[in-house]
Amino acid sequence: MTFSGENLACLRGERIVFQNLGFELDSGGMLLLLGANGSGKSTLLRLCAGFLRPFAGRLLYDGVGITGRMAEHRGRICYAGHLDALKAVFTVSENLLFWARLSGGDENRLEEALDLFGLGPLADMPARFLSAGQRRRANLARLAMSRAPLWLLDEPTTALDQASCTRLFDLMERHRHAGGMIMAATHQKIESAGSTVLSLDDFAPVEEVF
Repeated sequence: MTFSGENLACLRGERIVFQNLGFELDSGGMLLLLGANGSGKSTLLRLCAGFLRPFAGRLLYDGVGITGRMAEHRGRICYAGHLDALKAVFTVSENLLFWARLSGGDENRLEEALDLFGLGPLADMPARFLSAGQRRRANLARLAMSRAPLWLLDEPTTALDQASCTRLFDLMERHRHAGGMIMAATHQKIESAGSTVLSLDDFAPVEEVF
């Protein structure tokens, strides 16, 4: 498997956020997106998820453009944004099962997902009562139930304590060892052998000086 981008540009309002951006992510790989606030890390992840269209350039999966194949493409990604996608009235378990059913995840791995992120005692608690850290763990627990080969993670360590970060990193490594791919926007250093870095600051538009 290979996921790649060629000559990508993003327009936000009337401002070019980044341009001439390219990357290639192979099976078992991890690409860390770095850059200043506003450099387009979250935007690039949303482009890769198919939520936005690039102003220029194209995204390819195994050499085939994803344009016009969004239903197929979204079936092979698991996107975890910086906002926790939890329904307030659903319990933690109900939220995880909802996302597994929506995305073709493995419902039989519910207990594993709960245990992995220390959510067992909170399984029957409605999401509206969770703390910020608990909400984050519940959101990331979806990854443990996902069958998607491509994970797109936006600031995954936000609001996590060190123990939860360690659990997340272990899960990410297991996904890679199974042949999965990960793109992660982060401000915190993620230790992972063989990962590569893409600095979006390098693709900022050049301002013309007169």
